Amino acid sequence: MNENMILNLKLAVTGALSVLTALWDWFGWLVVAWVFLMLADWLVGSAAAAKQGRWSSAKMREGAWHKGGMIIVVCVALMADWLIGSLIGHLPGVTLPFTYSVLLGPMIIVWYIIGELGSLAEHAVNMGAKVPGWLPRILDISKEAVDAAGDALTHEHAHETEGDGHV
Repeated sequence: MNENMILNLKLAVTGALSVLTALWDWFGWLVVAWVFLMLADWLVGSAAAAKQGRWSSAKMREGAWHKGGMIIVVCVALMADWLIGSLIGHLPGVTLPFTYSVLLGPMIIVWYIIGELGSLAEHAVNMGAKVPGWLPRILDISKEAVDAAGDALTHEHAHETEGDGHV
């Protein structure tokens, strides 16, 4: 490729990213990162299972259902954000010292991103890579911090167990 072609490609990519950033802002990029990590986790998990001779279409479908459930939870959080923002903006006498746009959606997505990163690290170990012991601990601490922030919003101090069917 000649230098003009490379320059034009760089310009096009930069322009596209600028337009997307203007449209999506920081939250859009958070969603893009989450979707990318979900796909990567699914594919890398399949590769790790294949390496160990444990790959099965049933497990792959189960992973797809799991990711679908995550998407539903994010949609619920985003709809709740929209509802809360709409109510706050239209209820007489209700004012906040800040503008409410989104809160629950980003918290849920960050929580899921941290989980996907941990899952990818586990897959890497299953594929033979060494992972420093502090990485999973930092991811756990990060996930606990998001949990603590959510608990503080609801004044909830007792953690419920995952998968018990209660929200």
